[in-house]
Amino acid sequence: MLWPCVIAFFVSFIVCALLRRMARRHARRYPKDMPQRQHKGDIPRIGGVAMAAGMGSAATMALLSSYHGDPANLRLGWWVIYWGLCMVPAVLGGLIDDLTQRLTVRWRFLLTFTTAALAVYFLDVSVPRLGIDWIDGTPFLWPWLGIALALVAIAGLPHAFNIIDGYNGLACMVAIIIALALAHVSIQVGDRSMAVIFLITAAANAGFMLWNYPLGRIFAGDGGAYLWGCVLSIGSIVLVQRHPSVSPWFPLLLLIYPVWETLFSIYRKWVRGGSPGDADALHIHQLIYRRIVHRVFDEDEARDMLMRNNRTSPYLWGYTLLTVLPAVLFWHNTWVLMLFCAGFAALYTYAYISIIRFKVPIFLRWSNSHSDADSPPDK
Repeated sequence: MLWPCVIAFFVSFIVCALLRRMARRHARRYPKDMPQRQHKGDIPRIGGVAMAAGMGSAATMALLSSYHGDPANLRLGWWVIYWGLCMVPAVLGGLIDDLTQRLTVRWRFLLTFTTAALAVYFLDVSVPRLGIDWIDGTPFLWPWLGIALALVAIAGLPHAFNIIDGYNGLACMVAIIIALALAHVSIQVGDRSMAVIFLITAAANAGFMLWNYPLGRIFAGDGGAYLWGCVLSIGSIVLVQRHPSVSPWFPLLLLIYPVWETLFSIYRKWVRGGSPGDADALHIHQLIYRRIVHRVFDEDEARDMLMRNNRTSPYLWGYTLLTVLPAVLFWHNTWVLMLFCAGFAALYTYAYISIIRFKVPIFLRWSNSHSDADSPPDK
């Protein structure tokens, strides 16, 4: 399984280098007054192209190898091609928005929903069960409930990753961690083909990550976020479909950070009378940046912002590990996974409310430092 990962890594890395040189004019089009903008200068936002190139090249070579004796025992089939084609509407829509900044939220959701519908139709993707006996045993709910859940998951997760993609390396590392966890469980159940897909995903992300963190020389953009969401949502459902021993709550716990961030954001915007599609600067990673991460006070404003940007992401990487570790340990135990999902939602909500009130939760506080959030805001 190693050589497809090497191809994915180097193709992604090299394409990122080429895009940095070729996309300078595009980078100037990104508005400087966007609330989610946390960097200085004009940075290309089409890193998703590099990751897609790395994943596509590696998957194609692995598929050809599978049909020529399969010496590496990758076990890939033509379903990989269908998988890639199903993702085209969502990823292409994200890329168009990255290049033009003119695609509305409604159109972007329509394109991700199109990807979800194609996956359900051509890949027969459907959530097969919930792991709760009285629901799973209700005949008239299935397969319609499973199809509906698959549509919501595949259409929604790309937008969830787009929401958390706010700082250098943040969403990319979250995607790498989740992909490696899915690959681990795929190997545990003997599914080498799914393990290859997830490892290729992690490797392509790693090639992009070297350009994105810590210097922020290229961003994933909407296209990259939608690529992460599509691959991980479809892959998670397929893994649960293929293997009854894998609880459907395993991928949900893996992905609970972007999922709950999205649901909580929709709720707080609705309470305040806003639209869920409106961008703002009140996501938890933005609050950590402003109220927990230390100011550097560098004379160069761009350098000051970059250093604070880089210090924000590790907080959320650690937050992700709080869910990934129990998910990997209890991937077959539905009730334990459900308990951890509820625990994360409660912990997230507590942390968010605490930071809003300028109180730093103990699990987000460095033991040897004093946080900015313990003091009132600048006036």
